Amino acid sequence: MCDNPNMREFSSKLLDGPDRAPSRAMLYPVGFEKEDFNKPKIGVASTWSQVTPCNFHIDGLATESANGVDAAGGKSVIFNTITISDGISMGTEGMKYSLVSREVIADSIETVVGCEGMDGYVAIGGCDKNMPGCVMAMARMNRPAVFVYGGTILPGCATLKGEDKDLDIVSVFEAVGKHASGEYSDEELQLVEETAIPGPGSCGGMYTANTMASAIEALGMSLPNSSAQAAVSDDKKRDSFDAGAAVLHLLEKGIRPRDIMTREAFENAITVVIALGGSTNAVLHLLAMAHSADVELSIDDFTEIGKRVPVLADLKPSGKYVMAELVKIGGTIPLMKMLLEAGLLHGDCMTVTGRTVSENLENSDIEYPEGQDVIRPVSDPIKKDSHLRILYGNVAPGGSVAKISGKEGLSFQGRARVYESEEAGMTAILDGKIESGDVIVIRREGPKGGPGMREMLGPTAAVMGRGLGDSVALITDGRFSGGSHGFVVGHITPEAFDGGPIGLLEEGDTITIDAEKNEISVDADLEARKANWTQPEPHYTRGILAKFAKLTTSASEGAVTDKL
Repeated sequence: MCDNPNMREFSSKLLDGPDRAPSRAMLYPVGFEKEDFNKPKIGVASTWSQVTPCNFHIDGLATESANGVDAAGGKSVIFNTITISDGISMGTEGMKYSLVSREVIADSIETVVGCEGMDGYVAIGGCDKNMPGCVMAMARMNRPAVFVYGGTILPGCATLKGEDKDLDIVSVFEAVGKHASGEYSDEELQLVEETAIPGPGSCGGMYTANTMASAIEALGMSLPNSSAQAAVSDDKKRDSFDAGAAVLHLLEKGIRPRDIMTREAFENAITVVIALGGSTNAVLHLLAMAHSADVELSIDDFTEIGKRVPVLADLKPSGKYVMAELVKIGGTIPLMKMLLEAGLLHGDCMTVTGRTVSENLENSDIEYPEGQDVIRPVSDPIKKDSHLRILYGNVAPGGSVAKISGKEGLSFQGRARVYESEEAGMTAILDGKIESGDVIVIRREGPKGGPGMREMLGPTAAVMGRGLGDSVALITDGRFSGGSHGFVVGHITPEAFDGGPIGLLEEGDTITIDAEKNEISVDADLEARKANWTQPEPHYTRGILAKFAKLTTSASEGAVTDKL
């Protein structure tokens, strides 16, 4: 198999012939032997670090993938890229680097794969931005590749006020609000802090990490059920090993990422995200991934697909269960079977198994057990259409993204409380200055204005923690964590820094949010205010944040930095 010259399209240019002896000489010290130079060179892009528990175990998974490559007849080469932690940096200036890291990860993987003549590769991600960054690089390079999700964390547990509670990172953020309101003592806050994160793995609800892992599986770029496995499990080790072998199979068959990442495949990804009640960040990241694959996708596609796809998963943050419960009942495969049978998935899309979506599902005998209530049937959904709402109106003429489960109602009207940064809004919430009926406006947090489009998990969790979740709304040109819930609207475009209407709102304006008409509006003469507007000075004029602000597109275009 490995004598096929087509399987060494890129490595042969680096390593074959007398004139490439210096290149070969550099590789003997890192583990190559003479016969390895006739094998396909397969990279394993690892996002391991001690920065976050999401990625702390990935060095072991990278070794498993390398073993899978070698066992299948390739020569593996492990290399690293960066990761950052949203959960640690949330609510600080450091969070401005979060979305930026997606671009750095994509750029760095592209750089190594391109420079080192990789014929194909595995990429392993564990935290929010790793995953779209890995897949963006795959789409750009278009060399046979498989994505591996690092896996979900197990829930923490503590006894609070005499009741045993499952905990996760959002529990900690909401505990901050409960502490501020006096509901939790110092000791109870400390207990939540110490017990919520029990070990390696990505945040446990249907937050952005689990959302994007599920989307990538539905897209066809990871092996079946890769998105629904615990980080610390034999299944995840096997998934990693099998991914290494799968790259060799893709090389042999000549199947490349853009053969898989088609328009129909992105529709499948959106469908699964909606059915699972996934994060608003999926809109931003799927747009960016589609751009890298040269596939036409817009925010309006989420509206059209959302009209016919129901929400079926009772998963946090809006629901009851964590991802570990979905893993326990069989993962994403039975859900995709249900969606395929209902005519909501494209079954003929190619995947990294070398088989179509339909063939993968037909080959699996996994079914949900009787009596489970984590995933509802299509005939009895939690919500009959999408929770992801694309809103337009005079506040967001370029679009915005809301996450409306229906539990908080479908419309909201209130007075604007305007803050020029996340910190200012957070202080007002914790100090008790926000009242029922308020619409918190946090601006200058967009892709350019922040820069970096920070997530508002701190403010939304504090609102929930103070018991205002059903009586207060929050809108921003920033974005939200997958753990955010409540009446929230983000990605407001144009952003304040570019003179968007959100930058013209004033204290006391009446703002109306309608998730049935998909509108967000204000009763003010914005044109008159615009005449007196001047663009603010950028927060950064040097370094990576300044570069990102200069290069990025709007949120409605995925906030990508390579659109020329």
